[in-house]
Amino acid sequence: QVRLVESGGGSVQAGGSLRLSCAASGITYRNYHMGWFRRAPGKEREDVAIIYTGTGWTFYAESMKGRATISQDVAKNLLFLELNSLKPEDSAMYYCAARCSIRDNTWSNCDYWGQGTQVTVSA
Repeated sequence: QVRLVESGGGSVQAGGSLRLSCAASGITYRNYHMGWFRRAPGKEREDVAIIYTGTGWTFYAESMKGRATISQDVAKNLLFLELNSLKPEDSAMYYCAARCSIRDNTWSNCDYWGQGTQVTVSA
């Protein structure tokens, strides 16, 4: 059974940083796309960052370029998302997902999803 468990969310002030983690189990951690996504109340889910586990290729949503870094520890089946210079509009539930593909200009076509970790940024 595939399981993705996020951690690391919390409440920070604008300009602060957070490091989110996603522990993957029950899945062979190689050669597919994993990603971070977010959904704020009343808004649609949006891509944040994607990584191809085989090569480390990355993709960032325009709104997160320069402020987010996605990385992985393949040996430990861990996915990370470093968030810097956080803004109140970054407040959302952040989700980790695996085996993702792009369709209709979004990477959120994923086979597996975690339960999410909340990020709240105050002004």
